[in-house]
Amino acid sequence: MQGLITAVILFNALILGLETSTSVMARLGPLILFLDALCLAVFVIEIAAKLFARGWRFFRDGWNIFDFVVVGIALVPAAQGLSVLRALRILRLLRIVSVTPRLRRVVEGFLSALPGMASVFLLMGIIFYIAAVIATKLFGQAFPQWFGTLGDSAYSLFQIMTLESWSMGIVRPVMEVYPNAWAFFVPFILVTTFAVMNLVVGLIVNSMQDAHQSEENEITGAYRDQVLARLEAIERRLSERAEGRSD
Repeated sequence: MQGLITAVILFNALILGLETSTSVMARLGPLILFLDALCLAVFVIEIAAKLFARGWRFFRDGWNIFDFVVVGIALVPAAQGLSVLRALRILRLLRIVSVTPRLRRVVEGFLSALPGMASVFLLMGIIFYIAAVIATKLFGQAFPQWFGTLGDSAYSLFQIMTLESWSMGIVRPVMEVYPNAWAFFVPFILVTTFAVMNLVVGLIVNSMQDAHQSEENEITGAYRDQVLARLEAIERRLSERAEGRSD
């Protein structure tokens, strides 16, 4: 059943992609819309079957709630302001996460890293605020398009942090007016791009490793329980045979 749902999800993603092509819709529009409705019917039947089998326990699982919301969005009529929600039908592809255990573990590992990441992002916010204030005061008068306001400075510094056109696009023009500006930008890049962002990556990697280790422990524990149960069964049989011979 899980394999069938996975296949339907992938097929539906292909159908939704074809809907974006004007030429394909002009030739095969009715067929594509029918197949999309058919896929949606399969998802609705699956959710209804789970609700019937599990009752209110269905909503105790976060992944079930996720599936319910994603499928529910697809049922919203495409009218007036709700047409935006209809465009979110492609979110059905995210159901591949809920039906694939390995992908679920990746998402769960990422979510478990969020508390630690929140502290890192708070630190990042403090650094950005301090740097934006300094940049606005130092370079705002000469380069108002980049550092004229606190918001402009924060956005420009974010661009610099991502290393997207930071040198030729922003820093070198600034250094033509302020030759010592490198003393501000280089430490900022070292701290934000190479230090703080690596902390985020490290937290995510550690969470993934913990999730993988937890899975291995569960598998090992289940196997150990099976072996112990078999050994106990063998011991009981040997005891019963020994008692039978003694009688």
